[in-house]
Amino acid sequence: MEQTIPQLVRGAAQRMGSRTAIEEGSTRLSFEDLARVSLQAARAFMAAGIESGDRVALWAPNLSEWIVAALGAQSAGGVLVPLNTRMKGSEAAYVLRTSGARILCTMGEFLGFNYVDSLGDQELPKLEKVVVLKDSAPDAVTWSEFLTSGNAISEALALERIESVGPEDLSDLLFTSGTTGHPKGVMTRHQQNMQVFERFTDIIGLREGDRYLIINPFFHSFGYKAGWLSCIMRGATILPQLTFDIPEVLQRIERDRISVLPGPPTIYQSLLTHPELRDHDLSSLRLATTGAAAIPVELIRRMRSELGFETVITAYGLTESCGVVSLCRPEDEPERIAQTSGRALTDVEVRCVGPDGEERPRGEAGEIVCRGYNVMQGYFKNPEETARAIDSEGWLHTGDIGIMDEQGYIRITDRIKDMYICGGFNCYPAEIESALYGSGLCAQVAVIGIPDERLGEVGMAFLVPAPDQSPTPESVVDWCRANMANYKVPRRVEIRNELPMNASGKITKYVLREEVATR
Repeated sequence: MEQTIPQLVRGAAQRMGSRTAIEEGSTRLSFEDLARVSLQAARAFMAAGIESGDRVALWAPNLSEWIVAALGAQSAGGVLVPLNTRMKGSEAAYVLRTSGARILCTMGEFLGFNYVDSLGDQELPKLEKVVVLKDSAPDAVTWSEFLTSGNAISEALALERIESVGPEDLSDLLFTSGTTGHPKGVMTRHQQNMQVFERFTDIIGLREGDRYLIINPFFHSFGYKAGWLSCIMRGATILPQLTFDIPEVLQRIERDRISVLPGPPTIYQSLLTHPELRDHDLSSLRLATTGAAAIPVELIRRMRSELGFETVITAYGLTESCGVVSLCRPEDEPERIAQTSGRALTDVEVRCVGPDGEERPRGEAGEIVCRGYNVMQGYFKNPEETARAIDSEGWLHTGDIGIMDEQGYIRITDRIKDMYICGGFNCYPAEIESALYGSGLCAQVAVIGIPDERLGEVGMAFLVPAPDQSPTPESVVDWCRANMANYKVPRRVEIRNELPMNASGKITKYVLREEVATR
C-alpha cells in the first residue's frame, strides 16, 4: 500500500492506466491523465513558492479542478485546507488567517455568491495568490494561467518533491464546523488517512469499476476522503455532483449508471418521496453508506427494495478521527444497520466511558472515545483544545453519548451538548427523534431542548410530514404521550415544509435554537 496521497495517484496511474478516473460533463480524465495533470499542478504550486508544510486553501464546490488542485498542492508538499462553501467572506477569512494559507483556489461567482469579492475587505496578510478554478476575477489568476506557470519547474524536480513527501507529513487541515465558537483546524497525516480508507473501502466493498456519484461536499471528509480519495484508492470512477438537486440526481443515476451513492439519510428519504422516482431506471445502484443518530429501519428496507441497493452500511465518525470511528458490515441485518453505527474500524479501540473516564458496562450509556491510527494529530496551533479532546492515554473524546452492546456495536443516543434535562430526567433528542421516525408521521424531525419555568427544560419538535400524512402539533403530542415516557414528550411541536440543513445534508439544530431564542 502506498504511504502518501501523491504516491497513491502515481500508483493508481500504473495500475489503472486508461480506465476513467473522473467524469464531469464533457471532461474525461483517465487515471494516467489524473497523475499527469496533478503533476502539472504540483509544478505550478512549486513555481508559486509552495514548500513542504505550506498551507493551500480550496474554497469551491465539487469540481474536477478541485481534485486536481488538491492533489497538486499535496504533491508539492503542501497541506490542504478545504473551506466550507457556505461560509461568508468573514468566516472564510478567519480560516485563511488561522491556517496561514499562502494560496487560495476558489471561484469567481457561483449560485449568486462571488467568492473573490467577499474577501475584498478582509485582512489576509499571509495570502499571496488567489487562483480562480472557473471563469476569472480581478486580481486573481485563472486556473489555466496558473497551470501554465508550472512550466518554470521541470517534471524531474516535481517528481523529486513528490518522493520527498513523507507518510508522517500533514496531508490536510480540515476545520470543524464551528457551530459553537470559532472553527478549529484538525491536523491529519498522509499515512493515517491512507490506512483508514484502505480499511474503510475494504469493509464497505468499494471496488474497481464502481461509478461513484459524490454529492457530499469535497470540503467535508465524507466527500473528500470517503469520496474521491477512496475512488482513487480502489479504481472507481469519480462523478462530482455540483449541487444537490433530486431530479438531476435521478437522471444521473440512470444516464451515468451510478453504482455508489453515499450520503446522509435525508438524500435517500428525498429520493424515495420524489414523484418522479418510478420514471427512472435505478438498477445500477449497488452500494450506499450513510450515518445519523436516528435512521428508521423502514428506510433501510426501502433503500434495498425500492432503490435497489445490494449493500447499505451505516457508519460513524468525526473530522477528528479522519472521518471514521465505526461502521456496520455488509452482512448485518437491517435492524442493526438502522439502530447502530456499527463496530470499531479494524484495529481501532472504541469504548463508552463515564465522567470518571472509566469504561461503562455493556448496555449502559457513556461518552464514546476512540484510540488508534485514525485519531488526529491535534488542533492546529491550539494545544489547549487538543488536550481537552485527546487525553493523556491517547483517547479521543468525541462528545457523543452512546451505548455499546456485547458484540461491540454502538448505538449513538446523542451529543452531550444536545442532551437536556426535563424535570430532573436526562432527555436525549436522538432517542425521541428515532421514536417519531418510527411513527410514520414524519419524513424529517429534529428535537431540541427549550427553557421552561417549571421543568427547567422541555422538548420542542420540528417535523416535516411524511408523504400522505397531515399531522398537527396536537396529534404529534398525542402520539408521543401514548408511546413514550411523559418527560420525553415534546411540549411544543412545529410542522414545517423543510428543516435547515448544512452542505453535508445534516439538520442544523443550532439554527433552530437560534430561531427559538430570537422569538
